[in-house]
Amino acid sequence: MGWCLKYCGLWAMMMTIISLVQAEDPYRFFDWRVTYGNIYPLGIPQRGILINGQFPGPEIYSVTNDNLIINVHNDLDEPFLLSWNGVQLRKNSYQDGVYGTTCPIPPGKNYTYAIQVKDQIGSFFYFPSLAFHKAAGGFGGLRILSRPRIPVPFPEPAGDFTFLIGDWYSHHDHKNLKAILDRGHRLPLPDKVLINGHGVNFSSSLTVDKGKTYRFRISNVGLQHSLNFKIVDHQMKLVEVEGTHTIQSMYSSLDIHVGQSYSVLVTMDQPEKDYSIVVSTRFAAKKLVVGSTLHYSNSRQSISSNSLSARGPADELDWSIKQARSIRTNLTASGPRPNPQGSYHYGLINISRTLVLESSAALVKRKQRYAINGVSFVHSDTPLKLADYFNIKGVFKVGSIPDQPRRGGIRLDTAVMGANHRAFIEIVFQNREKIVQSYHLDGYSFWVVGMDRGTWSHASRREYNLMDAVSRSTTQVYPESWTAVYVALDNVGMWNLRSEFWARQYLGQQFYLRVYSPVHSLRDEYLVPNNALLCGRASNMKRPIITP
Repeated sequence: MGWCLKYCGLWAMMMTIISLVQAEDPYRFFDWRVTYGNIYPLGIPQRGILINGQFPGPEIYSVTNDNLIINVHNDLDEPFLLSWNGVQLRKNSYQDGVYGTTCPIPPGKNYTYAIQVKDQIGSFFYFPSLAFHKAAGGFGGLRILSRPRIPVPFPEPAGDFTFLIGDWYSHHDHKNLKAILDRGHRLPLPDKVLINGHGVNFSSSLTVDKGKTYRFRISNVGLQHSLNFKIVDHQMKLVEVEGTHTIQSMYSSLDIHVGQSYSVLVTMDQPEKDYSIVVSTRFAAKKLVVGSTLHYSNSRQSISSNSLSARGPADELDWSIKQARSIRTNLTASGPRPNPQGSYHYGLINISRTLVLESSAALVKRKQRYAINGVSFVHSDTPLKLADYFNIKGVFKVGSIPDQPRRGGIRLDTAVMGANHRAFIEIVFQNREKIVQSYHLDGYSFWVVGMDRGTWSHASRREYNLMDAVSRSTTQVYPESWTAVYVALDNVGMWNLRSEFWARQYLGQQFYLRVYSPVHSLRDEYLVPNNALLCGRASNMKRPIITP
């Protein structure tokens, strides 16, 4: 009886969670404790956000269709959430871990995420989505391996390594950064770049064997800067981008924009010595660079003092645009299922709607704000998905952001755009500013069909790649340029579309896409989970009873 008093409640909760996901697929259980602690990215102590004492956080290993049960204990002094960059969370936007869908985990409390990596493969990451926590850590890698019987278009590598790269503030705590933004000011530029939490040159290393081929999964988990990744004297064969197997082109370096993930194969075919792995900022006023060591196991020659001189290419937009256009889908390779990735002919589907999304920046009531189509997002007191589910009036209004840019300044609103389930839409990201921008859409991947300098027009469609465009969840938009994507809206829910430039996201450059089905069927969307945290105007609502 004592055993039951202690454990039966937990067991019942776990059975309820498990009932929400596919019972025939494997489960992986994680128990994470989120704390503050000293980290040493630059060799001196700095307060960071740790998961189970680790910075970066533990890596999630999974296989297509696995069910991930992740119990997160919040030992911080403020609310906390984790979000899963690139994981589509089919029919389950409640678990997205952004404030528009999920109530924050209060200090001293826990929440158990139940997510399925349904019909996905590839390289992704998770990160803390609230406030400016991302500037203190709390992020980690997330890989989804193919099922054993699904062919992969390259031999098994000798090793598989994750590189989390990103810009970093060495002199500002995340609370200080948030306070600067809350006062209506712009942030100073990040002053360092990290590789897996290391910002001191050559303070980290990776040992490899000559003649073997290794897989490198590289994610830009930073706050604003595009980064170039290079392994001196080695070629990288690109094989996967955010869940899509790509045409296997060779690159001497890769531009990886904030929020993006790439996967490359590298063969150790050079003389046996140590080489530099170099990460440097791109299109930035101040050049930041950090190096790590690629150590051949029989090496007797260490890194030379001038090894960081072999940086990435010059800041040529044309070079970067040409590289981005060269990244295409391998149509004959299997994805998460045995059928080829090219069996879905996106270029033959009629577009039902075109969105043109344009960013802007301005002072509103003497405070800095950023916007999409003239609307700067402000959070409501209740997560939008819960307000929608419980039919709570007055939290948001569908259609509060227009499909096209409008002149006349910036207004503040809880911006929600409505869209129909199973629509096939075109989104054009128009960037009239002089910075590289990066946009992410939760719950989806999209085909990046075109990008170019200047202003998009209907005539720009003549340049589209309607055959083998790469499918991904985060795309860059170059300065004074445009990027166009196609999206098949097959995932019902409330999904965040945001700038990955984190200060701009925090100050309004985001909105929610409400993909709606009038059928209200479990075939299209799960019910709110029994263990869902309720807050705001949803605090006293009754959850549906879901029995295992």
